[in-house]
Amino acid sequence: MHNSDRHRASDMELNFNINGNDFDMAGEASSSVKKTLSQLGVSPPVIKRVSIAMYEAEINAFIHGGGGSAHVEVDEEKIFIEVKDYGKGIPNLELAMQEGWSTAGEHVRRMGFGAGMGLPNIKKNTDELEIDTAPGKGTQVRMIIRLK
Repeated sequence: MHNSDRHRASDMELNFNINGNDFDMAGEASSSVKKTLSQLGVSPPVIKRVSIAMYEAEINAFIHGGGGSAHVEVDEEKIFIEVKDYGKGIPNLELAMQEGWSTAGEHVRRMGFGAGMGLPNIKKNTDELEIDTAPGKGTQVRMIIRLK
């Protein structure tokens, strides 16, 4: 296998800033990616999985990380999504992966968020999931959704 085959450039890259202070913008990145994938002719079931996984990661970065960034790469085989935040990190990732477990405050729950389904929903809707987090270091969520 040639190096160029393994590290083929993605057909498209999208980058987003997740503003932790503007609640009206929460979910904008995933909404934009959904629109773009639709224009590219990606199948609706794949778009749905990408939208759910990316939205959950984006909202987590917004609520728990105080904002961050999202990076998306699309090629003919897969969609790669990386959402980073610079929050306090996830103290117990194993616990956070359990449905219904949440550290969201009451004000967040009143807005309809913080039900503890974010990470479980991401896991259900991705083919590959990698989460790097450490106290005080923020969180990086890398997801792959295969097109076939």
